[in-house]
Amino acid sequence: MKRVFLAILVIVQLSGYAQKEQKVEIKPKPFITNHQGGFGGETIKYKGTAKETYLKNAQGNSVASFWSVAYMQKESKPTNVPTKSAPISRTSLVVLGTVQDAGSPHIACKKDCCTDLFENPLVSRKVVSLGLIDSEEEKTYLFEATPDITEQLKTLKTIAPFMAPEIPNGIFLTHAHIGHYTGLMYLGKEAKDAKDATVFAMPKMKSFLESNGPWSQLVTNDNIALEEIHDNEEIVLSPNLKVVPFKVPHRDEYSETVGFKIIGPNKKVLCIPDIDKWQKWETNIIDAVAQVDFALLDGSFYSGNEINHRDISEIPHPAIVESMKIFETLPDLEKKKIHFIHFNHTNPILDTNSKQSHEVLYKGFNIARINDVIEL
Repeated sequence: MKRVFLAILVIVQLSGYAQKEQKVEIKPKPFITNHQGGFGGETIKYKGTAKETYLKNAQGNSVASFWSVAYMQKESKPTNVPTKSAPISRTSLVVLGTVQDAGSPHIACKKDCCTDLFENPLVSRKVVSLGLIDSEEEKTYLFEATPDITEQLKTLKTIAPFMAPEIPNGIFLTHAHIGHYTGLMYLGKEAKDAKDATVFAMPKMKSFLESNGPWSQLVTNDNIALEEIHDNEEIVLSPNLKVVPFKVPHRDEYSETVGFKIIGPNKKVLCIPDIDKWQKWETNIIDAVAQVDFALLDGSFYSGNEINHRDISEIPHPAIVESMKIFETLPDLEKKKIHFIHFNHTNPILDTNSKQSHEVLYKGFNIARINDVIEL
């Protein structure tokens, strides 16, 4: 994808602030404008940012200031979307979403990260989900039933190299937080009115769905058929495809929380979209990464600094900066296995051109993006 960095204009202006002994706290305010123009025959939306920066001496007094103006292309529709004309030929995982439960833009969000998205939503902003395509057995599976399930299932069907059903052969759930199971509602009689769609769930998750409406109606109406799974017990989907659920520490108000190890013909993938902290898990995350070829790991927040309106201790996750610190001594090949996923709407990683995205890649790690394909 082309990125346009049009101009930077810097004007330095000396000021007399240093003449005063009293320290004056001046907070610069950025000015942001949105634009659209034609470049090389292509219409490009871009953002202009103008702001003043103050330079201070050893006493903390402002002695000079400069203005900078920058124009940067906005994130646009991905160009690497798999299509039916170029289907996946081998058993593979496909990233169908990377965003935290409530999506992006986020409900009632007034931050800069959401403002433009209400008017210009991005197709790349889908809630975290994976599609599994078993090319040998001609079956498909979905990991997480998200609020975006309608589009995600259509994508999964479209990219399969065979006549895949609209409803996959199985749906795996990690836990009972809204972004991970509420898409099941579209299997009910108000929508698809599915018939015995297989849903793999841990014991508490299964009981939650059976005992609480409206989910219980999906069971009694035979819209879904619940298959109970258990901690560290292998689920054999085919001779060459297996899934192993394992419990991880998280806010388990209504169910357990699990990650999955997905074992294909040649590759293994670790998927942990939600966890409180790596240190709370009984398994050493470095050892877990060493046993697989790819690791899709919780990257909800880049750092705690982005959450300034809530108590972050109430929504614990390993910040990406914390995870990179844990993994910093790993060999390059081990670092490359790690793909961060499940991004909060405030996470600057969602912007492929942010300095934080570049920092993660520079340090040798990867960032999961919608439509990424992992051959198994």
